[in-house]
Amino acid sequence: MNYKKRLIIFVVAIVGMVNIAVCQNRTYSVNGVEFVMVEVDGGNFTMGNKSRRAKDKYRKEYPAHIVTVSSFCIAETEVTQALWTAVMGNNPSYFLGDNRPVEQVSWKDVQVFLQKLNELTGMNFRLPTEAEWEFAARGGNYRKKDKFSGGNSVSDVGWCAENSGMETHEVKTLKPNELGLYDMTGNVGEWCNDWKGPYDPSIKEDPQGAEFGTYRVLRGGSCVHRANDCRVLARDSAKPEYEYKGFGFRLALSVDSTNK
Repeated sequence: MNYKKRLIIFVVAIVGMVNIAVCQNRTYSVNGVEFVMVEVDGGNFTMGNKSRRAKDKYRKEYPAHIVTVSSFCIAETEVTQALWTAVMGNNPSYFLGDNRPVEQVSWKDVQVFLQKLNELTGMNFRLPTEAEWEFAARGGNYRKKDKFSGGNSVSDVGWCAENSGMETHEVKTLKPNELGLYDMTGNVGEWCNDWKGPYDPSIKEDPQGAEFGTYRVLRGGSCVHRANDCRVLARDSAKPEYEYKGFGFRLALSVDSTNK
């Protein structure tokens, strides 16, 4: 066997040993501001906390249950202040900076933003479901058993109370996760579409959360949360009209919507 053939076999073998996320990214532009959506292939995963030792401490994360998520798209970054301003014509944020995530936006504020964004783009952008959010934060089908989104060291992947200076930072300044998604740990807590409620293991395909409630789900923790509250398993919630400097969001899009 000659050197060239041996080299080809070696490269193929190495690639076969590594999970490489090959995602279809698509860039959108609104009034001169661009943002990227990443396609996430659907799959099965165990949602929630499987550790028996932590059950008393983290009741909201139980029971662990297997969920199937259909393919969808999710934004590479949290919605920035530049994008919010391009759509809404104002900036409600406390920590100012075009490339910082927008914050001090309620779940209801986000619904107004989505309506205007969809009018401008002709698309059907939405918030991710909690299941979609956790699947993407874990790395989708390329996931590992990391404590945070993209690694086990929070300083590498997320802005939390331990390293943030108690303020937000520009998006994409730390390491992404396996899907190329940034800041799913910390920076701002991200609104999801779901009402808060206990996990229902009987719903195994594309769960949408509780049918009704008082609070909407937030995931990921923020720059003012301790690292333990920024784990991929951690669940939070707030009233849908509540605005806070640690609350922002990330866009999602159904795969069939990308064909428009």
